[in-house]
Amino acid sequence: MMRGGEAVAPDRRTRLTDKQRRDWLRLIRADNVGPRTFRSLINHFGGAAEALDALPDLARRGGATRPVRIPTPSAIDRELRAADALGIVWIALGEPDYPQYLQMIDDAPPLIAVRGDTSLFERPLVAIVGSRNASAVGVRFAERLAHDLSRAGFGIVSGLARGIDAGAHRASLDTGTVAVLAGGHDRIYPPEHRDLVEAILPRGVAISEMPLGWEPRARDFPRRNRLISGLSMGIVIVEAARRSGSLITARLAGEQGRDVFAVPGSPLDPRAEGTNGLLKQGAILVTEAADVTAALQPILGRSDEPAAREPDDATEAPLAQEPSSDQRSRIIALLGPVPTALDDLIRLSEAPPSVLRTVLLELELAGRLERHGGGRVSLM
Repeated sequence: MMRGGEAVAPDRRTRLTDKQRRDWLRLIRADNVGPRTFRSLINHFGGAAEALDALPDLARRGGATRPVRIPTPSAIDRELRAADALGIVWIALGEPDYPQYLQMIDDAPPLIAVRGDTSLFERPLVAIVGSRNASAVGVRFAERLAHDLSRAGFGIVSGLARGIDAGAHRASLDTGTVAVLAGGHDRIYPPEHRDLVEAILPRGVAISEMPLGWEPRARDFPRRNRLISGLSMGIVIVEAARRSGSLITARLAGEQGRDVFAVPGSPLDPRAEGTNGLLKQGAILVTEAADVTAALQPILGRSDEPAAREPDDATEAPLAQEPSSDQRSRIIALLGPVPTALDDLIRLSEAPPSVLRTVLLELELAGRLERHGGGRVSLM
């Protein structure tokens, strides 16, 4: 989709100019601009520079109580210079090196910061994740599975956590593994895995969507998990307690249309409660690498790429003129803490879709709106 020389997901033969890349970074770093909002803004305004100009007025109309914070061009230039010194490259959504499967998810990061051998993205990828407090048997199985899948031609994706993740990475160092970071490239978590990242880079990749200097917080790990599943054709859960970040990754994988695999465990081991539960819900049982390759082989055999899925609000239609006070009031009155479908908002407000999109974008930039899966929104 092209407008004004930029695109939300440009065809894979194009690259951003240096100025466009700086503008994209400024926009995604601005207050209340996430991947979905970024895509909506680019679609509506035709480019990041135009969207940046419109942000203050949109946020004001949405009820923002303070000016929207937008990084200065000099701040972005400093980040780019620091990234270059660390050997980091910034790849934009849709550029040739951007991972094929990742760009198909609804909330794909507009820009990813990458260190290492990006040719690994050309291979089929499988994620292996599990408990940080893993059993010796669980780590041993994760290592064997990662080794065998690597020999079968797959790159291994994981989250660099202690336990299962670290075992999967270490077993695939020689053939290529992708470490997905929750913080910036200079804020490796856990800190003791800095050496593991350096061991990964010769044949593998470290990837993050966060700025340099970003210390990972609890809410950043689910955000990272969507990238783990989004990069991969399928995800294998080796060990997971009943309440586990790995189960969040499994849920995200299901929402993204990825195959979910689970390794069975003893009913007496709390670390197997989550994986055994996934099997009851229909996950594919795994006792060896062949179980994974057999399920993914039909997908590997396809010559076409996965179909792109645009978010519900992605459109080339321009934003409406400023909605009337009556239209804005009706739409806001229909919103509440319970997620509501966009179709219901259009029907009940009797507002044109372009007006609804404008009001929702204003509210989001003002920090008053939260988006949910399935095209639903709620008021914060």
